[in-house]
Amino acid sequence: MNKGMKAAALLCAAAVVGTVSWTWGKGNKKSSAAKKTEDKTIRIFGNFRGEEGARFDEIVKIFNAKTGYNVVYEGSPEFETQILVQAEAGTPPDIAALPQPGMMKNFARRGFIKPLSKEVVTKIDENYAPVWKQLGTAEDGKVYGVFYRISAKSFVWYPKKAWEAKGYTVPKTWDELRTLENKMAANGDTPWSIGFEAGGSTGWVGTDWLEDVMLRTAGPDVYDKWVNHTIPFDDPAVQNALKYVGEIMLNDKYVYGGTTNILTQSYGDSIKPLFTNPPKAYMNRQGNFITGFMPENIQANLENEVGVFALPAIDPKYGTPVLGSGDQFVAFNDKKGVQEFLEFLTTWEACAPWAKVGGALFPHKNQNFNDYGNAIERDLAKILVNATVFRFDGSDLMPAEVGAGTFWTGMVDYVNGKDAKTVLTTIEKSWPKSN
Repeated sequence: MNKGMKAAALLCAAAVVGTVSWTWGKGNKKSSAAKKTEDKTIRIFGNFRGEEGARFDEIVKIFNAKTGYNVVYEGSPEFETQILVQAEAGTPPDIAALPQPGMMKNFARRGFIKPLSKEVVTKIDENYAPVWKQLGTAEDGKVYGVFYRISAKSFVWYPKKAWEAKGYTVPKTWDELRTLENKMAANGDTPWSIGFEAGGSTGWVGTDWLEDVMLRTAGPDVYDKWVNHTIPFDDPAVQNALKYVGEIMLNDKYVYGGTTNILTQSYGDSIKPLFTNPPKAYMNRQGNFITGFMPENIQANLENEVGVFALPAIDPKYGTPVLGSGDQFVAFNDKKGVQEFLEFLTTWEACAPWAKVGGALFPHKNQNFNDYGNAIERDLAKILVNATVFRFDGSDLMPAEVGAGTFWTGMVDYVNGKDAKTVLTTIEKSWPKSN
């Protein structure tokens, strides 16, 4: 879900909170035999819906067949509001899939969720890079979250056939990227297609760019301080990162349609100029979801038509970070079977069926990349697993007034000509005083 859709969903959820009710654990009196069956029922709540919900249901069926438990999954577009309502009312599901690390920490701080068992933590140590355990650990030092499906954003897409015909090669460093941009411009080609337009969420694409560059120039520790506001929003490290972004976005030779088109072209449409004949642009930085916005004939032949690489490193000591989001599963009670299901999620057996049909990436070290249904997602999964640094989308973790407000509009103002220091200082002044 893009930021605008998420914001709309949360507003909708807030409006209906007063009417939300749940029937889990309620109903008519059961016979003793029925109660015995119900004891093996494990309720999971999350925001997977539609096709995603159906794919997760297939994973649940594997566990049920193996163990004899009756795991039941329920998805809702108002999940983020409803799960808080249910936790506070003392009627939460057995397991929930949380989309934000902050939600896990809030629930842990308030004693709503249970730490993972030693067996599950051991599996995390064996099957995940350390960052995923860190992201699943609360302020009390205990591990609560098992990460499962991951969405990643730090990818650059290109039209494979036109790219190869021009003799362009994938850059491994930022200096190589600059050399490639200059080569394209000298050839009369436009390097980038960028689109900020997203209705009420216009500008979120710019925040992703700045976050990605912050990770590459300032590193994960400074990035975390910036997101948590232990350094000001207009810190020199942020100004430096924005300078890198501006070198691309404010150069009309580098961006299709120049700054005007950045502000008026939608993020979904921004991939399409890569697949005209000849291409109007040769690169687009966006998350793994962007394949769904490519022309239908391209989607039908992704492996032959589309290339992808990680946004290159800038400072070698930070490697090639990945920016994204992910769902972590947490336990609201310690009934039998809950920890077993969470342990199951740490195995590749719980991921391979979804990987085969597509639409999801997984961080498991022990995964079989050949299980992905196409070469594109195989390449993306390798980038994700090999990343030494992964961080959540910063604007999603900031207070809404900033992350879904002045940060979005500030990036629009910057592309529209306002100087960097003024933009960043304006955002800094908007940060809520309590934060």
